[in-house]
Amino acid sequence: MPASVSTRLLLLVGDSLPFYRLSHVARTTCSRNSVCFLSRISSDLEPLSLASLRFKSEFETEKKSRTDKVEKQSPTVEVSKSKVKLVRSEGIKAVGVSKSFEIDSTLFAAKSFSELGIPPLLLERLESEGFMVPTDVQAAAIPTLLKNHDAVIQSYTGSGKTLAYLLPILSKVGPLKNKSPNGENDSGKRMDIEAVIVAPSRELGMQIVREFERLLGPSDKKMVQQLVGGANRSRQEEALKKNKPLIVVGTPGRIAEISASGKLHTHGCRFLVLDEIDELLSFNFRESMHRILEHVGNRSVADSRGPKGALASWADRQTIMVSATVPFSVIRAAKSWGHDPLLVQARNVMPLDSVTASGPVSLSGPTSISSSNPNMPAPGAKQSLPPALKHYYCVTKLQHKVDTLRRCVHALDAKSVIAFMNHSRQLKDAVFKLEARGMKAAELHGDLGKLGRSTTLKKFKNGEVRVLVTNELSARGLDVAECDLVINLDLPTDSIHYAHRAGRTGRLGRKGTVVTICEEQEVFVVKKLQKQLGVPIPACEFTEGKLLVTEEEKT
Repeated sequence: MPASVSTRLLLLVGDSLPFYRLSHVARTTCSRNSVCFLSRISSDLEPLSLASLRFKSEFETEKKSRTDKVEKQSPTVEVSKSKVKLVRSEGIKAVGVSKSFEIDSTLFAAKSFSELGIPPLLLERLESEGFMVPTDVQAAAIPTLLKNHDAVIQSYTGSGKTLAYLLPILSKVGPLKNKSPNGENDSGKRMDIEAVIVAPSRELGMQIVREFERLLGPSDKKMVQQLVGGANRSRQEEALKKNKPLIVVGTPGRIAEISASGKLHTHGCRFLVLDEIDELLSFNFRESMHRILEHVGNRSVADSRGPKGALASWADRQTIMVSATVPFSVIRAAKSWGHDPLLVQARNVMPLDSVTASGPVSLSGPTSISSSNPNMPAPGAKQSLPPALKHYYCVTKLQHKVDTLRRCVHALDAKSVIAFMNHSRQLKDAVFKLEARGMKAAELHGDLGKLGRSTTLKKFKNGEVRVLVTNELSARGLDVAECDLVINLDLPTDSIHYAHRAGRTGRLGRKGTVVTICEEQEVFVVKKLQKQLGVPIPACEFTEGKLLVTEEEKT
């Protein structure tokens, strides 16, 4: 049946989503009671619809598998499901191959990486770098990803999520991977890009590259190419042509920019990793993420010779999403962009379909926790916090906040401090006040050039700067193991952002402290955070160089 085309149609997707304007919408009938819209966004940069980003609407059909299922009598759990997948070109319905998975709970208690199926060469590199025992989330994620499952990895910041997806990729890509059946390592035969890792900030992208280079060693570090904003684009393109990397790590804007210029070919890519996926789903990245999702691992874009190529494209790409929190938007994205994705947590693996989404809760209005009891913690919120943290809040006047920060640092004898503010324009003033009181401080924000940011981070990690004043986005990806104190000079917007800030300290089981400095009229916000996160946040004050918890909070 020929598709009818309507121009500039307003389409409502779901019950709670806003209207999105599409320049061309092709209407095709998918089944008796459902309608699918295959959209093409025009070049006038109009807002993207969720359909254009491959989000599935409420009315999209799901076809259950009619093949006979073989039931196995075993203690493991087996889940099998098939889904209908839309492709944007010829209106072909690409049917994702259903995957069954078995949860081997014995791996959750693995005492070494050798128990997880890591190749011998990669095991040697891990041991040489001092990685002996996998963390809980690594023990759950590595075997799952090695079995080619799409997954959402959720664990608190600093729990080792980067290594949890990096090791499965290196087990199949590059010189450290498993040998082919004929006994030869064929890593040199393929020169296409096989993995793309997307990060929302330059700092996180550079941190991921350093982890790759650390395991690959000096001789093979050119296999990884960094494509982040703020760096010279022409040099990055020259490095792509010269080094022919197998793995690309970068920010959405720069990856999309070089891809659009024809210098980055990712249609044959096998892995797509979206790190800090909750941040990548923000409005600022929508156009770049649209291009990345359309091109990475999608051979039908490059080869539209028929249905076969379109169907094969999504079966080949393994999509991995990583986040400390899993709000509704992440669950919806994972179900749309992946095949039967699994939720991987510390000591737990489950189908994402069985998860009840919990969105970020606005702290300025009524609490919207999914539980009927507003005092109950939000689902999964507490798991997003490092376990060895202590939380406090201190009430002071606005003009005394920076001085309270100084007294807090002295009272706790903190050596490496990250202080968060909501607006970049306030950072310079806070740094000036701290420096005037004899405390070494520096600011970190997006307006600094690449050299300035690198210099600031180097000084902070070396101990030359005691207090780093920054905003939340710039701090994404900061991995400073020595950071022992996080201070909120401005309140976070919700419990999820609080968890991301708090995760800068207490990394990999270390102890850490989080202090929120607020005004009297903001105390109710802290109380909401306490209920939503399910952790105690007592009031404190700083007297005679000591942190004292108030008597009423002790009781």
